[in-house]
Amino acid sequence: MMAPKSLTLSAIFPALVAFSFSLLLFGRPIIGGHDYSDALRKSILFFEGQRSGGLPPDQRVKWRCDSALRDGSSAGVDLTGGYYDAGDNVKFGFPMAFTTTLLAWSVIDFGRNMGPELKNAVKAVKWSTDYLLKATSKPGVVYVQVGDAFSDHSCWERPEDMDTLRTVHQIDKAHPGSDVAGETAAALAAASIVFRSRDPAYSRLLLNRAVRVFNFADQHRGAYSISLHSAVCPFYCDVNGYQDELLWAAAWLHKASRKRVYREYIVNNEVVLRAGDTINEFGWDNKHAGINVLISKEVLMGKADYFESFKQNADGFICSLLPGISHPQVQYSPGGLIFKAGGSNMQHVTSLSFLLLAYSNYLSHANKVVLCGEVSASPALLKHLAQRQVDYILGDNPLGMSYMVGYGARYPERIHHRGSSLPSVAVHPGRIGCKEGSRYYLSPNPNPNILVGAVVGGPINVSDAFPDSRPYFQESEPTTYINAPLVGVLAFFSAHP
Repeated sequence: MMAPKSLTLSAIFPALVAFSFSLLLFGRPIIGGHDYSDALRKSILFFEGQRSGGLPPDQRVKWRCDSALRDGSSAGVDLTGGYYDAGDNVKFGFPMAFTTTLLAWSVIDFGRNMGPELKNAVKAVKWSTDYLLKATSKPGVVYVQVGDAFSDHSCWERPEDMDTLRTVHQIDKAHPGSDVAGETAAALAAASIVFRSRDPAYSRLLLNRAVRVFNFADQHRGAYSISLHSAVCPFYCDVNGYQDELLWAAAWLHKASRKRVYREYIVNNEVVLRAGDTINEFGWDNKHAGINVLISKEVLMGKADYFESFKQNADGFICSLLPGISHPQVQYSPGGLIFKAGGSNMQHVTSLSFLLLAYSNYLSHANKVVLCGEVSASPALLKHLAQRQVDYILGDNPLGMSYMVGYGARYPERIHHRGSSLPSVAVHPGRIGCKEGSRYYLSPNPNPNILVGAVVGGPINVSDAFPDSRPYFQESEPTTYINAPLVGVLAFFSAHP
């Protein structure tokens, strides 16, 4: 059927732009050829390889054993458990809390798509919340780190052999840390939703603790990067400031409790806590895009006009990611991967993809689109953008390599990860000391233990190149906060390939 002669270029431009995204900027259309269910299973299994403490009987990653069983003893508190954040043996509370929040959000929004993996995703959340409850057991104190990063990073040893300092670092009234406390409160509140029907008593415990920790964070404001600078910087130094974590925590407490006090807090502090700043950032350091997307759901459901400005910010976030009209801080590689400067790029890819998909679902339910100038960004387009990123991770890229360990025919074999790169205790029962591990670190051989499901930092720059080498830690190191948002994204596509 021919188009009417009166149809102008401006009228068809948005459709042309949308059609051109996959062809011109992504190199190829999505064919949906990946086993997303297998990738989902593996992405959750990864967390078992990151466990600290005494391992349970149903532990599936068998080359790992108990580790760090005396954590917290120097401070007279039990701080065993939790996760090692990456390829080292330190327990950093800030990224662990963010990991927990995103795992919980994955279950909340996409749990219905997880099938038999839902129980494992919930276990992954609880492994972390059990630890966060220990870390917040003392009123007015949050234990935010176990281990000395400098001594840890000078060694290459299995967590089972660890003999580096297990220094306990805390924030309190005299040494505030609203950033890490705010994120911890957000994690506990989000997890309380996960357990609301599964374990009501545990859910109430999580929510009550979240309230207490948030009040502490809000009443004693300050950045933990100042209070604990020598311990947390440059590793997980909060460059962005603590204001976003306070809003983020309030948003999750509002969602979990439905109490008016948190709605009023959000409205009253929107400008003071800079909700509209850096809206295209989302990760362990910067929560702005996540705040705006999370709060916008209520606006799109027609329940919260007083949050309209957050929806405008969320729309701006979406527009900032669209190829061809994206923000200067958001680039696309020739192979179609979102690229942001700063290292460990896949943390941006998975977190931003999660928000694209979550917002797409919110828009779908409200029958809305996002207007970005001449372009109309539909829910389908946002899903397409997210799926393109996931497919890149799983192997649809110029190297034909999956960036998820154990998925596909070709994947990183020399990841920057101590436990994976050293012989397991079963294979080498004798202790491997701090410097003895260096020969394994420098070896050109593949890692002996496959950390199934681990997603590494990814390409070295915007050119799609990747060095499969342990010393290139920004590219070859996996982290919990890369995987956590990917769990939700993979769940969705496993049900909607």
